[in-house]
Amino acid sequence: MNVLLLYPKYPDTFWSFKHVMSFAGSKAAYPPLGLLTVASMLPSEWNKKLIDMNINELKDEDILEADIVFISAMIAQNNSAIETIERCKSLNRTVVAGGPLFMSHQQKFDQVDHLILGEGELTLPAFLKDFKAGTAKHVYRAEEFPDMSKTPLPMWSLINFKDYATMSVQYSRGCPFDCEFCDIVVMNGRVPRSKTPSQMINELEFLYKAGWRGRVFIVDDNFIGNKSKVIELLDVLSGWQKKHKYPFTFTTQTSIDLADNPELMQKMRDSFFQQVFIGIETPHYDSLNECGKKQNTRTNLEDSIKTINNYGILVMGGFIVGFDSDPKEIFESQINFIQRTGVVIAMV
Repeated sequence: MNVLLLYPKYPDTFWSFKHVMSFAGSKAAYPPLGLLTVASMLPSEWNKKLIDMNINELKDEDILEADIVFISAMIAQNNSAIETIERCKSLNRTVVAGGPLFMSHQQKFDQVDHLILGEGELTLPAFLKDFKAGTAKHVYRAEEFPDMSKTPLPMWSLINFKDYATMSVQYSRGCPFDCEFCDIVVMNGRVPRSKTPSQMINELEFLYKAGWRGRVFIVDDNFIGNKSKVIELLDVLSGWQKKHKYPFTFTTQTSIDLADNPELMQKMRDSFFQQVFIGIETPHYDSLNECGKKQNTRTNLEDSIKTINNYGILVMGGFIVGFDSDPKEIFESQINFIQRTGVVIAMV
């Protein structure tokens, strides 16, 4: 069985970092971690080929060589995903699709043969069993959340490390907060689940032995969702980093309550975390209450950002304008807030 794993193009948005890649000597910011993990869940006897369309052009012969095509995408990749699916179907190939785009917009993708909705540890085995028996259904949906201690190592052999500016690993899924505009709770639940420290060290050891040095993005939507477990990981991670002379610098995403935990910030610094992305959203507290971002109303946002910066960790911030509660001067307020606090990268 020849399998083609496809990662659609990103549009020219903030997160594609398209216009800075040439300065970094890379073709794309991050590898398609989800597809690499799915590849490890597929039968070992299947021949696997991955094309990241942000790196390489997809040719008809690539599709025709495949018996089955797997596509994973986020919502931002919608247009490219639709075009890619139509192209594969025009060449009479079976298409299997999963990831946030398809989970959020299932109704738009009737042309997909098999929709794998939810986390692959639970959905893929059921699909593969039925596919082998010739009885595969149109939709597979996980009704619960899997134990991440059983998540396999991504199949890194499918990519060229030199194409990417940053490597990605995942520690946990889920977030204890339920912000109105965010779909993480819908997809991954409110109870954070994580890999074991030994799993994480194994993944980093693999990247280290493969020759990777430099930036590693821990892609969790809230790395500190379970603080006690994260501290256990950091105790191991800081020792590993020191032993290997600090080959990696880490970036991740956290909630603003990181600033309330000096022990956690110190251990992140000891492990060589240099940046965190935080959804700050707005300095206007009525708007925070409107969107259910209660955790940001319980603190002084400016003081919290400065506290994190003082631990040597730079804050990148996510901001939103257009809440019903926003005052007319919100644009000026946002700009002034960003400048006062020293947020190094602001995604508005």
